[in-house]
Amino acid sequence: MPSTPATSKDATGTDSIEDRILDAALVQFERVGVKKTTIEDVARQAEVDRVTVYRRIGSRDELVRAVTAREVRNLLEELNDIPARSDTFADAVAAVFSTVVTRWRTHPLVDRLLTLEPDRLLPQFTTEGAAPFVLAVVSATDLIRKVLADNDLPEPPDLSTRTEITCRIVHSVILQPTGGIDLDSEPALTAFAKTYLVPILTP
Repeated sequence: MPSTPATSKDATGTDSIEDRILDAALVQFERVGVKKTTIEDVARQAEVDRVTVYRRIGSRDELVRAVTAREVRNLLEELNDIPARSDTFADAVAAVFSTVVTRWRTHPLVDRLLTLEPDRLLPQFTTEGAAPFVLAVVSATDLIRKVLADNDLPEPPDLSTRTEITCRIVHSVILQPTGGIDLDSEPALTAFAKTYLVPILTP
């Protein structure tokens, strides 16, 4: 079992060993895919030994989960800055929706794995993706609550449920982008969010 990750920065301000390993794994996964990446490749890229990779993170599958979870956290942090740049609640929701979908669609690792190794990626977002999804729902609920308050809008008593429904729609759009709804551009994503997602999130 991997040990509990340390803080992201040590006393000297350099990246932690865990971050170096995850950075290295991300580079390798994007470069050659998961199937062709070995623990030795990641260790060499991170400038540590293979035992350190196993001890700090775990197996290759655990590396995939850890890298995916970190990318989710990074995106959630980016979303926190959106409300301050939005004039209305609807604008904020649309910007968050558009950003999430666009970031995942254009992410080099997601693109590579969906194209070449969907069997590796899909479990991270489905059967093995409970933790990142719950984190996304909790973070999105907090974000929506703040945006509602900032816009002097009432908070629905079932906001967490409404937010989870919205997150499930976003999840579906990312995993299955093809359909009869036009979601191929930022204006289309914005229009969809304002028409269908905003009413879900407001009383």
